[in-house]
Amino acid sequence: MIGLEDRQALARDIDVAHATGARLRPACETAGIELRTLQRWKAREGLTAGDGRPQAVRPMPSHALSQAERAQLLAVANEPRFAAVPPARIVPMLADEGIYLASESSFSRVLREHGQNARRGRAKAPKASRPPTTHIATAVRQVWCWDMTYLPATVMGRWFHLYLILDLYSRKIVGWEVHDTDDADHAAHLVRRTALAEGIAIMLTKPVLHGDNGSTLKATTVLAMLNWLGVKPSYSRPRVSDDKDYVAYCTSFAPSDRSFASRRRSDSLAPCVLRGAASPVGSYSDSFLSL
Repeated sequence: MIGLEDRQALARDIDVAHATGARLRPACETAGIELRTLQRWKAREGLTAGDGRPQAVRPMPSHALSQAERAQLLAVANEPRFAAVPPARIVPMLADEGIYLASESSFSRVLREHGQNARRGRAKAPKASRPPTTHIATAVRQVWCWDMTYLPATVMGRWFHLYLILDLYSRKIVGWEVHDTDDADHAAHLVRRTALAEGIAIMLTKPVLHGDNGSTLKATTVLAMLNWLGVKPSYSRPRVSDDKDYVAYCTSFAPSDRSFASRRRSDSLAPCVLRGAASPVGSYSDSFLSL
């Protein structure tokens, strides 16, 4: 909607351009209006009275609710059985009784006018959101990231489980283990062994261990071990794909390397894991640290 002063300025500039030889249509297009708009302004007192739409008197629609009907809708919505029910349920419940007063939108509009359409039913009051917790590593042994991935075996459908802990600052693999099963006890044992190897018991500030929301990494056994070691657990935020991208990128090489499976030629599974696991993980760490 163009105000009266802007209309008069546009019409004056267009008239000046037209008087100097410019055509009306290109002049109107340059000003940002149509030629028909300028003609309508001049024909209907649009340059003296302005736009009449804000002051227009619009008749009440014939199907609009009367004041008595609005009061009836409000009284029904405030009945004890409907006091905490949204309009989307009030109308079907009345329809089951053979009663139709108004549509759901009419109920919502009347309740909104009286300030009663907020948080009806199961809706709760909005809560103030706080910024997500962020961990920044400025030295080694401040933030650790860990993850579990699958290593292929020679048997189709059989996998080894690689548990890996990475130092966020130095990208050093501070701890890793390979097992034939996925168990929280393995994760707890790896955390304990890594903590003893890195000497965090004598540190005043313990590292933060960040991981995804997997069931193994959030098991009660693991949480109890972290609490005993004084390590603070941290988990990825929902719908954030790069919260632990360093360790996830490091372990993403493992499932694609079939050489791990080709080195397993023994019939006994546990000796295979313990005897040959160091070779592939070492190659992954060397290639990752060289990036």
